[in-house]
Amino acid sequence: MTLPISKLKIEIDRRQSLPIYLQICDRFRTAIASGHLRPGDRVPALRGLATQLNTARGTVELAYTILVDQGYLQMRGAAGTFVSPSLPASVMQASPGQVLRERQGPLRNEATGTPTTPDASRGAQPATRQLAIAVAMSGEPRPLQPGLPALDAFPSKVWNRLVAQRARSGERAMLAYPDPAGYRPLREHIATYLGLSRGVTCLPEQVFITGGYRATLELVLRSLARPDDRMWFEDPGYLLARGFLAETGVQLVPVPVDGEGIVVERGTQLDPQARFALVTPSHQSPLGHTLSLARRLALLDWAEKASGWIIEDDYDSEFRYAGRPLPALKSLDRRDRVIYCGTFSKVMFPGLRLAYAVVPERAVERVGRVAHSMNAGSPSIWQAAVADFIRQGHFARHLRRMRALYAERRMLIVRALEQAFGERLMVDLPPGGIQFAVRFAEGPGGPADDVAVASRAREAGLGVLPLSIWYANDRTRHTPRGLVMGFANIADAGEAGRLARTLRACLDG
Repeated sequence: MTLPISKLKIEIDRRQSLPIYLQICDRFRTAIASGHLRPGDRVPALRGLATQLNTARGTVELAYTILVDQGYLQMRGAAGTFVSPSLPASVMQASPGQVLRERQGPLRNEATGTPTTPDASRGAQPATRQLAIAVAMSGEPRPLQPGLPALDAFPSKVWNRLVAQRARSGERAMLAYPDPAGYRPLREHIATYLGLSRGVTCLPEQVFITGGYRATLELVLRSLARPDDRMWFEDPGYLLARGFLAETGVQLVPVPVDGEGIVVERGTQLDPQARFALVTPSHQSPLGHTLSLARRLALLDWAEKASGWIIEDDYDSEFRYAGRPLPALKSLDRRDRVIYCGTFSKVMFPGLRLAYAVVPERAVERVGRVAHSMNAGSPSIWQAAVADFIRQGHFARHLRRMRALYAERRMLIVRALEQAFGERLMVDLPPGGIQFAVRFAEGPGGPADDVAVASRAREAGLGVLPLSIWYANDRTRHTPRGLVMGFANIADAGEAGRLARTLRACLDG
């Protein structure tokens, strides 16, 4: 029997420092744990609960997204949202106190201050990181959203024409199952492009097309990883990759980052026998540093000695505003230990859901076998249209235009931030990319709570993310506090000023 919605009492306390969306999550978890909500029960609609709580619909939507991703709720389209019917008994028997402890995070050893749980490397609250992932992957673009290219400047007419031509062609290959390794002409174009622009010498057979960066990581790990393999992971490191890798069983080894990129020497001290290292050498995510030549050589030397694999995430290196784009780490790889990963999400648009991996020749057969077993080929019509986009010169022209446009737009927001914040915000502008991190200056009461600032910014409709949650342990006193933001979609100085003033208001509370 379904519990009537009217009997569910959700209350929030606006005096608490805990953001409203997390309070909503807590109330639902407590109701489920105490038996007030049972598997299969329908929960209030987004609009109805937002009205009841007198809060923004987006706040409730973010809370529901977190609960769905964690398995507590299920969305069934027009039928509504329900408590998951497959919740384990352990969740149903949890006490409210246990739910509270889960939100507060791992208990700490009073003598050392370190977490007492085995998951000590993951300091951030899972709900906070899950929310950040939901925002970063949101289908509705938000101002200042990291990683989002200029959607207003994409040559949509050209793209639509190419897609329409492919759709009208009647090619049977466009209607059949796609090749799991990728559309052959696109693989050829990618191999040529990488050789010219990134210094990566490869054969089309080494290029595998995937449905996005997550799909690339899944393909690589299913092909090459063993149970309980350990992976060096930049600290701070790419949020979306951290969330996915935590689900795969790979044990992450956080390795600190400084102005020269990942500290390879520290990695060898922490775990010299790790089998993988995931790095963003051209534009470190999120700090923007470039991996120095000495560190690149040291990393390659480690991979050779440990018989390990380096996964190079080259997500937005095409956009560099001082000099030519730097050669990829893969261009220095003489021992065939680097797996190069690229994406069309930043250079074209994320809704395309196309990425690629260049795998070492020794791994082509294994990766190809797994790709066919996954049967995860991307739609041929999109791949063919991208191949046409590259072949006809539109891709190169688009990149040239975007480099000039992004150089202008990033300076618009930098000047606006400096005017709005003054000395309260420190901007260390990287030489490339379509996003950057800023840090809050420490005031008399300590550093600003960037999670709370980002939460207020989301309430205001902005897409910035808190910097601290990109770190493995975001709760220490010395973890930098700030924001990660994109700038590619800022139209003019007026909009930049408005956004900067809105952010300043979010800092002031």
